[in-house]
Amino acid sequence: MINKLVLENLRHRWIRTLLSALVIGVQVMSILTLIGLSQGLLQESASRQKGTGADIFLKPENGGATISFSAGQTPEAFAPFVARQPHVAQVLPVFSTSVALLTTMSGVDIEGLNKMSGGLHLLEGHLPSSPNEILVDQYYAKQNNLHVGDQIRLLNRPWRVAGVMEGGVLGRIIAPLRSVQAAMASLDPPKVTQILVKLDDPQRTDQEVATLNKVLNGNLRAISMQEILSQFSINNLPELKVFIRVITGLAILVGFLVVFLSMYTAVVERTREIGILKALGAKPRTIIDLLVREALVLSLIGWVIGVVLAIAAKSAITALRPASLHIVNVPAWWPIAAVIAIVGALLGAFYPGMKAARQDAIEALSFE
Repeated sequence: MINKLVLENLRHRWIRTLLSALVIGVQVMSILTLIGLSQGLLQESASRQKGTGADIFLKPENGGATISFSAGQTPEAFAPFVARQPHVAQVLPVFSTSVALLTTMSGVDIEGLNKMSGGLHLLEGHLPSSPNEILVDQYYAKQNNLHVGDQIRLLNRPWRVAGVMEGGVLGRIIAPLRSVQAAMASLDPPKVTQILVKLDDPQRTDQEVATLNKVLNGNLRAISMQEILSQFSINNLPELKVFIRVITGLAILVGFLVVFLSMYTAVVERTREIGILKALGAKPRTIIDLLVREALVLSLIGWVIGVVLAIAAKSAITALRPASLHIVNVPAWWPIAAVIAIVGALLGAFYPGMKAARQDAIEALSFE
């Protein structure tokens, strides 16, 4: 009986039902999209570091979080010293800098990177052969409509696209190390962002990390590939965790306000209906139960809409900004988003439900 009343009430006022569910869906979408972007960007960053083929990374000891690669803090002079250490097969200094929103350009010895990574996979063109030539990955090329031979201006200087490569190694753009250092005024003395180290035996990584940290005497910090990959997590970024909590809190607030307004309006519009129910013997908890069920249905419909909108947003972002924003679907967060929507809805239904339950049957029946 109650379920039938709930469905009929929602169907009878379908425009309000749809708008309320849509707003709840938008809050669910915002949460899922934010989480999808966060996880997607972190996963891609981890994949790019792994794609270099390095076993150990060297960064400034005071560099803070291991996944923070600030430009130009590491003296390049350490590279020859590290190269002379036992079991070090290859050393590769890298200078990385941001050229656009979440788009990184990496200066590196490109032949050395080609060797360390096991071979860069070119889709068209060739490796750069002059100081002003660059490689771009397929996503950056697609987003900016670039092809081999095209000119592009970055870091206040012109560059020519020599080749388009598959994504997954260092930055979206790869250029000769000296050219990037010159553009960033980091040639006197030469500085880099990080130094990549490849060992002759990857099984010795932990031992060599300890050895390098000892011989570098606090000037640089050696970090194994496994350790640095483990840092690419939302839990290791306090600022991002706080931001996600704020967005989640706002989502609950929006859900509360939307359902509160919808349920409060429903109570006012259905004063006589509520009076009839009470005159027929309906108890206060029955009235509250009716409105709570409506709120639950609204939140569930809104959750479904939100999941669909999040999937659509992922497709749109991937199509429009494949280089700047990397987003993934996060089905593990779907039930969490459902709980958030339901909590906001129940909070919004609480006061209108209490107001309806306290209505006097006679006054309600005489309401015009």
